[in-house]
Amino acid sequence: MCLIAGGIGSNLREKFITMINAGKHRGPDSFGVWTDKGVLKSDDFSEVSEIPKGGIGLIQCRLAMTGSKTFTQPFINEFALTHNGEVYNHRELRDWLEGRGVSFESDVDSEVILGLIEHLLGEGLKIEEAVRRAMSMLEGDYAVALSDGESIYLFRDPVGVRPLYYSPSGFFASEKKVLWAIGEDAIPVNPGELVTLSKEGVKIRRVFSLENLRRKPLTGERAVNAVLRALNCTVKHRIGRKTGILFSGGLDSSLVALLASKYSQVILYTAGAEGSPDLEWARKAAETLGLPLREYIFDLEEVKEVVPKVTFAMEEPNPMNLAIGIPLYFATRTAGGEGTKVLLSGQGADELFGGYAKYLERPELMDEDLRELAERNLARDDKIEMLNSVEGRFPFLGLPVVSAAINIPVERKIEDGVKKMILRKAAVKAGLPEDLAMREKKAAQYGSNSQKLLKKLARREGLTLREYAEKAFQEVFKRD
Repeated sequence: MCLIAGGIGSNLREKFITMINAGKHRGPDSFGVWTDKGVLKSDDFSEVSEIPKGGIGLIQCRLAMTGSKTFTQPFINEFALTHNGEVYNHRELRDWLEGRGVSFESDVDSEVILGLIEHLLGEGLKIEEAVRRAMSMLEGDYAVALSDGESIYLFRDPVGVRPLYYSPSGFFASEKKVLWAIGEDAIPVNPGELVTLSKEGVKIRRVFSLENLRRKPLTGERAVNAVLRALNCTVKHRIGRKTGILFSGGLDSSLVALLASKYSQVILYTAGAEGSPDLEWARKAAETLGLPLREYIFDLEEVKEVVPKVTFAMEEPNPMNLAIGIPLYFATRTAGGEGTKVLLSGQGADELFGGYAKYLERPELMDEDLRELAERNLARDDKIEMLNSVEGRFPFLGLPVVSAAINIPVERKIEDGVKKMILRKAAVKAGLPEDLAMREKKAAQYGSNSQKLLKKLARREGLTLREYAEKAFQEVFKRD
């Protein structure tokens, strides 16, 4: 996990120094810069003034998670590459590429992306075709920038787990605030897009769609087995030696915790106000599962204290996301304070399997919400987690699970008014007690009581919650 950034233009050194300082909270271990005039890599951020000049360049600030902690990007071969995220099948891809004559200088997963793209280009594919093929082969959460010295090519995973933004004048970064720091606008690279930055401007092409995963419909026991098999695979790929679970005691996080506990030491993390439903359910569910629970109980004054930090992370004046971000901030801070860097989440299960009440009347909204998940929810979670040097991983959003889910008919997902029925059946088959599998859960902002506390803070100032969120945003960023 890290910051990636860069761009094309004049006075790059000064702009790159500003971008590194604005985004190094995402990658405090080391930084690396490649330009068309040279390379600098260091674990001493006081050396940023020594980065090479140039007219095009890429940046990384690294939070080491996978591979050698001594290796900092960019990777440089025929192309230069920076990558934020994780490629969970990088070992299998490395073996496949080495069998075709590709060599590697490190064990870092990011280098596999570079090797794969260059191999596909060597087979005669154009850049958009190579990226499309790579996206179908990579199992992971990634945002990537490639450069051939003339242009910069940007893409992210098909669901959009990791954020990536570009500006119309040719710069890009993992977070909006890094672009704002140099006076640039920030536009999201949409999942499945290839965005090309060059001296001629910005070019956008869609190269991958989740619709590519449509196959023959899955029904009955085949659907249950497909979901369970895929989720077991994506959970296993995403665990660490010690794995945290963002835990509310509901179906999604309980199923992820159960599956992860087969392969890793698991610790559950939750946060809420005293007496909140999520705290009570998390305690009961943790006891049922026999897994250790770390809880953080926040109060009104603590919420007030962290509102600017959460707003800084989210980069938007959205009152609902602020309320969701509060318990997420406290839970990830608790995990990071204990040295737990990997946190699994149940994010995405509602959109894939029909978990919201609105789907009872309008099930077609599932597809729309899945397409909008990247900027609506995932960017928020990623940025808050990175503020606490914790990496969130989302087993439900791995392509095997997404593929299984979108091929299950709506009437199998919602049966007789019961939402997420196919997932509940899969959970019971996996061994989750039926009371946990069938539990209906409140949204995080209600279950943790964070929204209730934010409304109290807003009323103190004679504001609505929306006005309070907008005021916090303006105070942090000095922007409308």
